[in-house]
Amino acid sequence: MSITQITRARHLCAGLILILGVAPIANAQLSSPAPAGPPPIQVPLSGRGTSPGAVVATENAVPGPTTGVNTLNPVVDVQGAFRGAISSTRGRPFSGTLSFRDAIERGLAFNLGAIDSSTLLKQARGLRGVARSALLPNLVGNASVTAEQFNLAAIGVQGTPLPGFSFPTVTGPFSIYDLRVRLSQAVVDLTAWNNYRSASATARADELTIEDTRDLIVLAVGGTYLQTLATGARVESARAQLDTANALYQQNAQRRAVGIVAQLDVDRSQVQALSQQQRVLSLEADFAKQKINLARMVGLPPVDTYNLGDRAPYSAAPPLSLDAALQEAREQRADLKAAAAQVEAAERALAAARAERLPALTVNADAGALGNTPASAQLTYTVVGAVRVPIWLGGRTGAEILQAQAAVQQRQAEQEDLASQIEGDVRKAFLDLRAATAQVEVADRNRQVAGEALTLTRQRFEAGVSDNVEVIQAQEALSNSELDYINAIFSHNVAKLSLARAIGQTAERVSDFVPTTP
Repeated sequence: MSITQITRARHLCAGLILILGVAPIANAQLSSPAPAGPPPIQVPLSGRGTSPGAVVATENAVPGPTTGVNTLNPVVDVQGAFRGAISSTRGRPFSGTLSFRDAIERGLAFNLGAIDSSTLLKQARGLRGVARSALLPNLVGNASVTAEQFNLAAIGVQGTPLPGFSFPTVTGPFSIYDLRVRLSQAVVDLTAWNNYRSASATARADELTIEDTRDLIVLAVGGTYLQTLATGARVESARAQLDTANALYQQNAQRRAVGIVAQLDVDRSQVQALSQQQRVLSLEADFAKQKINLARMVGLPPVDTYNLGDRAPYSAAPPLSLDAALQEAREQRADLKAAAAQVEAAERALAAARAERLPALTVNADAGALGNTPASAQLTYTVVGAVRVPIWLGGRTGAEILQAQAAVQQRQAEQEDLASQIEGDVRKAFLDLRAATAQVEVADRNRQVAGEALTLTRQRFEAGVSDNVEVIQAQEALSNSELDYINAIFSHNVAKLSLARAIGQTAERVSDFVPTTP
């Protein structure tokens, strides 16, 4: 072999050793290629999400509790998490008497409906933070120590034996020390930007949902408090009627002892007294259960030994026209605002999916110390600007756009339906309020007439003009009229509370719509 060939072989060997030796060092310094941007967020098809429960106050025209005449009978139906609460006595002492305002405040602070909604908001804020992180600089620090030795023969590098020259088959060992900070920043990424806007709209919708949940809690706790008050009033009325029935029975028994009335009259009055006693027992049991249900909603121990500190007598509703109520509902209902925010979130998600077809600009940089030993390490750095241009992603972008379009259509339909439902709620609340107001007036007049009739009938019986059948009938009529009046007051208060809920001011103006007295 000539001297020229030997020289070329030596140069080739030195080049291979240089390449294989420098490659690990260069690889340690160079930044990784720019990763693909974040995929578009796919929001759920429906914006209504998972509700912690439901609270519905209805006024049904059905036969009343005492007569066959159709009257408005309110029902406050509380379902799901709104029926329970965490303990409120640890952070807020309880004196043993629960006022209307205290019940509302405890419900707002400790009811499970509010707690469940707040956890959903925390989750939404976390997702918003994740989406925002794709827009902010990402800094990563790493330190590495690499010890390497190459087997050239294993990768196919074999030399021909030459006189006076030994071709190396192994290089190394050598070490590389690298201490480095890496920076990645999305400069232009419309998908990441729209993802953040979509997550922000979702978080705003959850914040508005908490406001709506507060209104539902006031409706649940306030309605249950009013229902418990009505049941307590029925117990008091039934006890008064029992006292009257017992007095009539004792009077007849005394008159029977002297032969003025027949035994049949005594038996009739005793049957009436026993019937009233049965009514008292059933109402007392119902009253105790209502108090337990109320206690669970506001975080009190589930017992019936506490007292209700307020009464809710008849009071006119705040002056408000139907047109003004509809306008306030459109402007103030938090659930309607939340539905609009959910539509916005879906629209931003659609924009993010469409932006997948656009280029994205990123900057990646690193700086650190690199060397074979810590003492010999030198400052090195790399700055890379990269443009990512999607060409073909297997049809994924079109499929994501189709999903996002479906979510937008669904949420727009839900928003329109909710607006119609709110208008219906306001109109029905006005109709219930009008009917309940008239029902209170009629029930009050009926109670007065029934009381006068009982007084006159007892006078006729004592004068011997009639038997006690008429007295028992008059007493039953008075008892029924008292219960009808209590039910009418309850119906009127629930109608006012429902109107406050319909226009979206339950938590703020509950005292204006349902004033109470100690």
